[in-house]
Amino acid sequence: MPRLKKGKNVLSRFWKKKSWQIIPGIFLLLVLLLWLWPLGPVFKEPLSPVLFSEDGQLLGARLATDSQWRFPRGEKIPEKYFRAVLQFEDRRFYLHPGIDPLAVVRAIWQNLKANEVKSGASTITMQLARLAEKNSRRTLGQKMKEATLALRLEFHFSKKEILSLFADQAPFGRNIVGINAASWFYFGRSPEDLSWAEACFLAVLPKNPSLAAETGGLLKLQLKRDRLLWRLWKHGHLSELEYRLALREFVPANLKPVPKECQHLLETLANDLGRKTPYNSFINYDLQRRLNLAAETYGEKLLNCGLRNLAVVVVDNKKEAVAAYVGNVGSGRNFDSAQYVDVAQSPRSTGSILKPFLYSLMLQEGLINPEILVPDIPTRYEGFRPKNFDRQFRGAVPARTALAWSLNVPAVRLLHQYGIAKFKNKLSRWGMNTLFRPAEDYGLSLILGGAEGKLLEITSMYAEMGRRAMQPEGDSMRIRLLRDEKKFPSGLRELSSGAAYLTLLALTEVNRPDEEGFWRNFNSARWIAWKTGTSFGLKDAWAVGVTPNYTIGVWAGNADGEGRPEITGLAAAAPFLFEVLGLLNTGGEITSPSGSLKRIEVCQDSGYLATELCPKRFIWIPVESHFNQACRYHQLVHLDATGKYRADSRFESVAKMKHQSWFVLPPVQEYYYRIWHPDYRLLPPLRPAKNNQVDVADGSRIMNLIYPEPGTAVFIPVDLDGQPQEVVFEAVHRQEQAVIHWHLDEDYLTTTRHFHKIVLNPPPGEHRLVLVDGEGRRLVRQFKVMGKQRQNNAG
Repeated sequence: MPRLKKGKNVLSRFWKKKSWQIIPGIFLLLVLLLWLWPLGPVFKEPLSPVLFSEDGQLLGARLATDSQWRFPRGEKIPEKYFRAVLQFEDRRFYLHPGIDPLAVVRAIWQNLKANEVKSGASTITMQLARLAEKNSRRTLGQKMKEATLALRLEFHFSKKEILSLFADQAPFGRNIVGINAASWFYFGRSPEDLSWAEACFLAVLPKNPSLAAETGGLLKLQLKRDRLLWRLWKHGHLSELEYRLALREFVPANLKPVPKECQHLLETLANDLGRKTPYNSFINYDLQRRLNLAAETYGEKLLNCGLRNLAVVVVDNKKEAVAAYVGNVGSGRNFDSAQYVDVAQSPRSTGSILKPFLYSLMLQEGLINPEILVPDIPTRYEGFRPKNFDRQFRGAVPARTALAWSLNVPAVRLLHQYGIAKFKNKLSRWGMNTLFRPAEDYGLSLILGGAEGKLLEITSMYAEMGRRAMQPEGDSMRIRLLRDEKKFPSGLRELSSGAAYLTLLALTEVNRPDEEGFWRNFNSARWIAWKTGTSFGLKDAWAVGVTPNYTIGVWAGNADGEGRPEITGLAAAAPFLFEVLGLLNTGGEITSPSGSLKRIEVCQDSGYLATELCPKRFIWIPVESHFNQACRYHQLVHLDATGKYRADSRFESVAKMKHQSWFVLPPVQEYYYRIWHPDYRLLPPLRPAKNNQVDVADGSRIMNLIYPEPGTAVFIPVDLDGQPQEVVFEAVHRQEQAVIHWHLDEDYLTTTRHFHKIVLNPPPGEHRLVLVDGEGRRLVRQFKVMGKQRQNNAG
């Protein structure tokens, strides 16, 4: 015993002498342990996908994967809420290291005095630790664990970060977690916009979140809120007027419904694992709400015609961003599940909607100009036989008219000239991400809907073309959907401003639907360059319009691919395009870009460069175009003295001849062209000699074969039962009453008058077809039959 007592005395004397040196060491050791003790992610809970408008309005939200409403942290710190929380929960928050010794002493004294747990000593940091531990037990051991974690939190995070974490994880009743979700559900606004009364209500709610759903709970919450408001007033955080006005505000009795202003876009974004919530968009909240209402109303009209789905995208050209987005309509229907499909980002057959891009490329590269005549005649390429929507041919039309009228045959012939692979690669670079197959798989049907595109992408491409027309200098950027997306240069930056402008100018000539058909007669009519498209089988209706301020894209049809006679771009999509146009300030018209165009002199009739035989006019082409094709349709015709017959020196004196410039199309083009142009002058017939002799040297000047064309390989289609079908051979003659005698491989076949069509089934191999008219003029055509192939429904 004496030895033990002596040891204690030694330790006591040592402690008294060395305590001032040991205590700092212990403190430093504790700090070192806190620093070395790794602190992983405190909270790993999933977040709710939420979509916000350009001005921060909530457009839509979805439950997190754990069925909680847990919104991501906002960009700004809600100052009013934080002041209220500090006043209510932890007034010495900035003075303690996570544990408040004064609060601990006070709690012990109060609990001992009451002989029960009357008061706690939890700081905000300790409450955050309890939320992180997810343990509701109130044992001493659990308190010690929370206190330790609180110290570690204070060491690793700033005070503001701890406050933000607490605000994000605090429970607010039902399945609402965090101030960001609570402020929207209880008050329909962001935390930064809360009033003092609202901030105080949300500050007192996490203490007992079940009160929000209990009978009489709202009254208790209001009393707590009012006491907190009084304390804030007493401490000078709000004026007396603000205090009295805050007391008059009601506490929310019910939760606000979750907005569903842009639900399809939200679902698409949430299902994209490469994107993280929150989704901060460029969408204009007021425009989006008006567009939703208009789309649902128009969707009901379409439903009466058997069309169940509609999608709309509006791009703000100035901001280079999507301003409104309707992925589908009919969310309240219980008879169709297709309304949940986001059609705006679903691949659909493009119909004719890609034609303007081919037109602009060929303008820029000097392959065409707006007035050049493009053949519109029966055409066949290896079994693919395109047809115009109205099943008619016009012989030849100016390129801009072919685009404005959306004629399929000229478009296919132009694509054949330009190159399928080259055009497909351009579309991919310009923003179409749906062209996965090789170019030969699409074939010439690429320009008629043989490919699939998304409404969002195609509308964006049209918008970027509009930007190129308005912005000769500088790079335009790709259209963005969300604010955190990186800016990339537009793929259409390689398209010249002049080509873009002339393309849009051609699209202003499209006939408008219904009562707006005579829009040029009204001074108040809005300028718009627009295009429609209809897919094969009448399954997809498109309409896209470009104005200075906005670009509008509309798709209508059935998401399941059901075709209907009413599904055409002009009948189903275009009317709503113009309805949306009425909701917007379009910004006037797109004017000619300075320095981007040059004038050339062309033939007034053909659009080719004028020769000395042509009537002339001036047109505009892109300044970089090297168009150099001279007119080949005007001929110098020699007439006899009467002017009724063509003559040559064998039958007429040169001195008596009259010489005129004559516009002469090839026989096949002429055959269809003159139906649409009654003023077209046919060549006068050759004047026969005294013995009725005529020039039979070149029959191609007077007649021609529509099919087969020169160098054509003929494919014989085969029925499903394996039987070969027959092929129709067709010719035209400048003289309506002409007779044509048909010969195949030196064998006589038949004679035709007026309408020159015959049906053949030649065997595989090389063949020689000879046509002889009634006056002995001959036309010879070599062709090859490639064998039998199964029926191809393309085109």
